[in-house]
Amino acid sequence: MLDWLWYAASFVVTLGILVSFHEFGHFWVARRCGVKVLTYSVGFGKAIWSRVARDGTRYQVGIIPLGGYVRMLDERVDEVSEQDKSVSFNAQSVYKRFAIVAAGPIANFILAVAVLWLMFGIGVPTVKPIIGDVEPGSIASQASFVEGSEIVKVDSVEAYDWQQVQLGLMSAIGNDQLSITVRSPDGELQQKTLNIQDWQFDPETETTFGSLGIQVYRPNVSTTLAQVVDDSPAQQAGLQTGDKVLELNGQALESWQTLTSTIAQSAGVELRLTIERNGVTQKITVIPGERERGSDVIGYLGIAPEVGELPQGYVFNHQYGIVGGLVKGAEQTWELMVVSVKMIGKLITGDVSVKNLAGPLSIAEGAGVSASSGFVYFLSFLALLSVNLGIINLVPLPMLDGGHLAFFIAEWVRGKPVSDKVQDICYRIGGALVFALMIVAISNDIMRFAF
Repeated sequence: MLDWLWYAASFVVTLGILVSFHEFGHFWVARRCGVKVLTYSVGFGKAIWSRVARDGTRYQVGIIPLGGYVRMLDERVDEVSEQDKSVSFNAQSVYKRFAIVAAGPIANFILAVAVLWLMFGIGVPTVKPIIGDVEPGSIASQASFVEGSEIVKVDSVEAYDWQQVQLGLMSAIGNDQLSITVRSPDGELQQKTLNIQDWQFDPETETTFGSLGIQVYRPNVSTTLAQVVDDSPAQQAGLQTGDKVLELNGQALESWQTLTSTIAQSAGVELRLTIERNGVTQKITVIPGERERGSDVIGYLGIAPEVGELPQGYVFNHQYGIVGGLVKGAEQTWELMVVSVKMIGKLITGDVSVKNLAGPLSIAEGAGVSASSGFVYFLSFLALLSVNLGIINLVPLPMLDGGHLAFFIAEWVRGKPVSDKVQDICYRIGGALVFALMIVAISNDIMRFAF
């Protein structure tokens, strides 16, 4: 419950920032074009705060934090006096109206650049995308990927970390081929071409690179104990630092993961260990204690393994100066825009399933998790959502900014506005499509979190 309260608070903050900037784009350009703005609202419904400024605009916060709007003087919906006709929205040239509507999505792209600029200025702690195990028979195995290689580029996306790898792979879903540039362990750059016609990816259960058979490199974890916690079940059973666990319940122990998963499932259950201490083999019986993890009870011993060293430079702080950070922020914003457009196109063609659409619950979870992970990770998530909001609003569906822009383009070509009857029909169809997509996204959320 506490997690979801945090997710809800993070969601409200995230959406508030995105909507405020989007609507400010409309507001600022409308004012520059001489249009009278009646209301600038973040959120819908009854105002929980409002103030009328000297310029006559009402600034308010609505009780429903799921959007916002800028209401401009418009003869089609307002009674406009003769002296105010020149400052109404409908009285402006098609170019000014186009600029006012386009300013919302553009503000989201500018916000993404600014957020990423700040993020790269602070620095992002990250790890290089170095390949660990390659699953035999997988797509990656068929393309001759080898452990220890570093992924440098996925198609045209620069891959300086695993998030960038994921971004590049997402944009390739539905393609027949995929190009990945790697740096081999001996430093040689190699371009791998993968046949992905039969690539199956389930975002609910795996990562994009995992579905190709690529695992993240991890240092070797031995079964030798590097730490035994004081007064823990392990110490009480006689385990000591430096002990090497050879067998678990009479079976040879192949990995530390096998030991930890067995301990987690064995709270209060006796386990028989065979260890090697100072060259001498001996048997020890341990009983894991109990520890709560959410609503579950898991077993624990209070031990930690010896872990091999990471390659030099594997972990780094991805940071730029003022100019470099701005350039990098703009570059990554463009990459996110390209990927977003590709994904929308693949949703339309069916190459990407509508099951991948995320609703408000998924967005709330993403906001909460990123905020919990740290400020720079929240900034990254905010930039991604800001770009997606801008791109989605440019889709030429009535009810969205893109639909209005499409009408303005038609007006510019024809030399006269599209008739009210045609616009009304288009708005009804567009509204139905937007509503249907919302139902699908919310249904996906229910399936993800309820089952």
